[in-house]
Amino acid sequence: MSDKDLNDLFLDTLKDIYYAEKQIYKSLPKMAKAAQSEQLRAAFEKHHGETEAQIERLEEVFELLGKPARGKKCDAIEGILDEGKEIMDEYKNTPALDAGLVAAAQAVEHYEISRYGTLKTWARQLDIKDAVKLLDQTLAEEKKTDETLTKLAMSAVNAEAA
Repeated sequence: MSDKDLNDLFLDTLKDIYYAEKQIYKSLPKMAKAAQSEQLRAAFEKHHGETEAQIERLEEVFELLGKPARGKKCDAIEGILDEGKEIMDEYKNTPALDAGLVAAAQAVEHYEISRYGTLKTWARQLDIKDAVKLLDQTLAEEKKTDETLTKLAMSAVNAEAA
C-alpha cells in the first residue's frame, strides 16, 4: 500500500461531502413536505436551493484538482438522514414533529460544518486558494442555516412541541 498524504485525505473527504450533499439534496423536499410550520418549510426549501449551489461549488473544487466529481458512500450522513426519516414516521401529525425535524436538520448541518471546516483548513495547508474560497462560502451558508434553525426552534417550534 502506498503512503497516503493530505492530498489523498482531502480528495477522499471531498468525495464524502459530495455524496452527502447529493443525499441531503434528495431529503430536503421530503422534510419540507413533512414540516407543519410554514417558516420551517420555507427554511428547508431555501436550503434546498443553497444545496444545489453547494454541489456545484464542490464540482468546481474537483475541477481545480483535475479529478472527476464522484461521491464516496458516507455512512455518517446515511445514519443522520435515517434518523430524520424515523422522526418523520414516528412523529407524523404530532406537535413535536417540527421540533424533531429541526433537530434532525441541525445534526446534518453540524456534520456539514465539521466537514467544510476541515476541508477549508486542508485546502489552505495544500495552498489551493480557489478551493479555500469555495469551501468558505459553503461553510458560511451552513452556519447561517444552523443559526436560522436555532432561531426557529427557540421562537416557536419547541414551544409548540411542549
